[in-house]
Amino acid sequence: VQLQASGGGLVQAGGSLRLSCAASGRTISGYVMAWFRQAPGKEREFVAGISRSGHITYYVDSVKGRFTISRDNAKNTVYLQMNSLKPEDTAVYYCAADLSIASYSSNYYRPDMYDYWGQGTLVTVSS
Repeated sequence: VQLQASGGGLVQAGGSLRLSCAASGRTISGYVMAWFRQAPGKEREFVAGISRSGHITYYVDSVKGRFTISRDNAKNTVYLQMNSLKPEDTAVYYCAADLSIASYSSNYYRPDMYDYWGQGTLVTVSS
């Protein structure tokens, strides 16, 4: 499966952005999907993950209540709605997919568990 992330940009603190991850090549219905981010000089960090059905979601504590991950399997797309953005959210955001991660699993948080990655989209939040 090929993943294409989009929707990044420059936004003021307190603003909102919606990222999209469009998949091609295969339907995403069989994949766990996730968003990670990487700020300059830092390791890639888990942001949010969603199960195949969309009924189970996981978030890193720093974005809980502000970000929402969702998926539309019919459109082969995953979204990340980001509200109340903070300067510390500035990073390149990547979408990822994996066939093997179980719906209830701590493996959502591990970037090494994902087999497929998009190219990243830059989010810059100004103070």
